[in-house]
Formats: sequence, C-alpha cells, structure tokens
Amino acid sequence: MTKTALNRSAISQRISSILDDIQRLNSALYAMNTTDIQRYPDNYEVLSTDAALRAERIACRLRHLIYASTNVKKNEYLTSAAAMQDIHIQQRNGIVEITLPCLLPKRRQARSTEYLTDPLTAALEQYVKSHVVKRFLHCVVCFAHVYCRDLPDRRIRDYDNLEIKQYLDAVAAWFLMDDGGLLCDAYQTTELGKADCTRMFIMEKSRFPAWLEERGMAPEDAAGI
Repeated sequence: MTKTALNRSAISQRISSILDDIQRLNSALYAMNTTDIQRYPDNYEVLSTDAALRAERIACRLRHLIYASTNVKKNEYLTSAAAMQDIHIQQRNGIVEITLPCLLPKRRQARSTEYLTDPLTAALEQYVKSHVVKRFLHCVVCFAHVYCRDLPDRRIRDYDNLEIKQYLDAVAAWFLMDDGGLLCDAYQTTELGKADCTRMFIMEKSRFPAWLEERGMAPEDAAGI
C-alpha cells in the first residue's frame, strides 16, 4: 500500500487547510491590487508582506505533504525546487558567487527561511558533486541585497532586520573550513538592480579590497555583520 492509501483522511485535512491558505492569499492579492500605493504605502506594505509570507507558507506546506504522502525523495524535490527558483552558483577568479531569487526574509520568520534555505542546501550539494570546490580558511562572505530600482526606495530595510545566519550556515557547510569570527568576516551591502535578488560572494580575505574596488565601493560602504 502507498502512503496515500494509508493516510487518505489526514492528507485530505492537510489539503483542505492549504486551500484555506490559498483563499486567504487570493484575498490579500486582491486587496493589494486595489490599494493606492501612493496614498496608503503602509497599508500596501502590510498587505504585500502578508501575501508573500502566505505564499511561502503554502509552498512549504505542499513540500511537507509531498514528503509524507508520496515516494518522492526530499532531496530530489528540493533539487528541482532550486532549479525552479533559479538559484545559481558559479566560481570565477577565486570567488564563489551564489545568486538567490529574492531578498532575504526578516528575522524570526521561520517559514520564509525554510522556503529558501532548503533548496539552497540542495543546490549546494549538487554543485559540489559536479565541481572542484575549494574550502576557504581565511575568508570574507559578502551579502549584496539587490532591490529593484523601479520600486520605491522605502522598501530598503536595515541590515539588522534581515536573516543572515541561516544562509551563512548553509554555505559554510560546503565552502568554508570554519565560519567563526577569527576565520570568516561577513559583510553586507545594498544595491539597485533590474529585479530583487540576493547575491552572496565568498573569497579569500586578501581578495576583498580588490573586489570592493572593482565594484566601485570603498571599504566603509560594506557593513560588517
């Protein structure tokens, strides 16, 4: 017997609960579409944040439903999720660059963290299987928070409000010898671009000043974590 046959009642309850979440997401999106963002920016921010978090909650709940009710392996699914999210990893000139498809969530939003860190971990695992990877000893990890330049600047958040540790931990497991403060420096910077995303750069500490100069930045432009 399959997992579906064994747990039909429980699965139906989960699906019904997810459908309720989808209805609430639809309501939030409808409210966003009818809110005057110029006159009521605070209301729009609350609505858009609620919609985004609900969407991430739905995705996470569907993942767990798949794991519990089918024979699809978690790692196989998350590898597909990483490809769908367009998580991209590359190495150039001794620097590892990881591109995530969205801005990092605020701290204490566990579901949001799971939504992105699980596929990221799967993508990292697949990458090290097919590439020669050097583990950094004395290194710098820089988080570049890229905001869409066509949207209001008030969206730009303080670094203190962003969840960084979960993503640093995920990368450290594959690319760093140790992420302790004596061996690893972590920095953040904010940029404007075509679309929201987060770019992580991992490099030797000796390479960091030149990297800043190449990007037209002074050392004081990058904030330490």
